[in-house]
Amino acid sequence: MNYASLTTQTIGLELHADTPIIFPFGAIEAHGPHLPLDTDIRLANAYSQLLAERIGGLVLPTMPFGQVFSLRDFPGSISVSNDTLSRLIVSVGESLFNNGSRLLILFSSHLGNMTALKDGARALYDLHKDMRVVHMFYPDLQILANEVRQGPSAHHTYIHACEIETSLMLYLDPDAVDMTLAINDEPVLPIDADYTPTPWSTFSQTAVLGDAKFATKEKGEWLVNHTLEKAVQIIQFEQVIINGK
Repeated sequence: MNYASLTTQTIGLELHADTPIIFPFGAIEAHGPHLPLDTDIRLANAYSQLLAERIGGLVLPTMPFGQVFSLRDFPGSISVSNDTLSRLIVSVGESLFNNGSRLLILFSSHLGNMTALKDGARALYDLHKDMRVVHMFYPDLQILANEVRQGPSAHHTYIHACEIETSLMLYLDPDAVDMTLAINDEPVLPIDADYTPTPWSTFSQTAVLGDAKFATKEKGEWLVNHTLEKAVQIIQFEQVIINGK
């Protein structure tokens, strides 16, 4: 259920201390020739809606802008700072706390947002010890991806416009994918890529990290369902803490 679709008269019927409030975070950035710039926005919203269905949660409007240092040189990419995102999280969290909420789920489909999500969660923890704030990317995705991946992985952590992320899109928003334009691009990352600021334009001209042609809807569905299972377990654990059981 969408939080913002409720009225001020009906929000009280749905919002309780342990009601999961899901705040999706996306980004606007290059995703190769076969995926749109708003891929992360589409994924964040669709995934959050599925999560809400499983846990009886309320979904806030998706934050469209993200921290996009790595792909900022590619046409169309838009980036905001980690500080901007973390401050937004604190402000929204404060408002939710004042409305009686004690469980905020920060979900980002864009890995570049995770530093800001963690910072925002920690700031809210310092302000309100009795508010539980979860920050997550698709739980265990990197591990689960090894079960379905046919092509090589370009990086031990990143998934971007590749077999895995394209599979997620084929399941969650297939009409936005043009598989006739999917390519195989397996860039060689420099040895210091994880240890220095490294714009991806220094090693890729396409913003694709792997072979997108291996993507399928079936892989995406399997990955979504298995990561959702872990996400539900995490959130239910937080609900137990809130209810003191």
